[in-house]
Amino acid sequence: MFEYEFMRNALTAILLVTPLFGLLSTMVVSNRMAFFSDSLGHGAFTGIALGVLIGVGSEIVGLLGFSIIFALLITYIKNKSHAGADTVIGVFSSTAIALGLMLMSAGGQFNKFSRFLIGDLLSITRDDLFSLTAVFVFVVTAWALLFNRLLILSVNQTLARSRGIRTQFIESIFAVMLAIVVALSIQWVGILIINALLVLPAAAARNVTNSVKSYHVLSVLIALSSGLTGLILSYELNSATGATIVVCAAVVYFVTLILKPRFIK
Repeated sequence: MFEYEFMRNALTAILLVTPLFGLLSTMVVSNRMAFFSDSLGHGAFTGIALGVLIGVGSEIVGLLGFSIIFALLITYIKNKSHAGADTVIGVFSSTAIALGLMLMSAGGQFNKFSRFLIGDLLSITRDDLFSLTAVFVFVVTAWALLFNRLLILSVNQTLARSRGIRTQFIESIFAVMLAIVVALSIQWVGILIINALLVLPAAAARNVTNSVKSYHVLSVLIALSSGLTGLILSYELNSATGATIVVCAAVVYFVTLILKPRFIK
């Protein structure tokens, strides 16, 4: 199967992007941000549509720019508003997907963008791999620099503030990291299922780990192994690669859920 260039490109993409999902997943689960990461996927509709409407020359440029602004705006209003975080995120998420669908469907153009719903990992090119490599370096570097502060923030915001951590600033950086990974991955993974890759690896790891180190390491390993297994199975079954990867991650989650009583006492 790896005699074909498109399969080698897909394999390289898996090795680059799934560890990022594994890392980011730990904080998404610990901070109860599953709804937030899901809203980034929904907002992608508007980013793609605006990119085409403005004529920036690339759907991905519009998607990336809007996703970053969208993530920062939600983070800012969530911290300033007296409304619950789920309410703020829900308002932004529903508005973004409705606006995106309206813009995309205008003039009967929706079919042109339907590929973003399920994604196509096998369509990735060498140029795309360069972009993924740059994102990989950026996220891993930012993670190494911010990990301790992100960890304290996930435990207790008040404690983080008492230790002089600028919580909104750190949250904003994490939101940007999420937005970039989601925006660049969405064309290959698909809007409908991308949030699953930001939840399942860490949710599975949390079922069977008792320490911070093992939690993060196992989350990355689950994401990576699910990606590799899903890629091979999708080739053999001729199924959508992104969806197959998510199914593999879901299987791991349910297995760890069954095993949980043996590890967590």
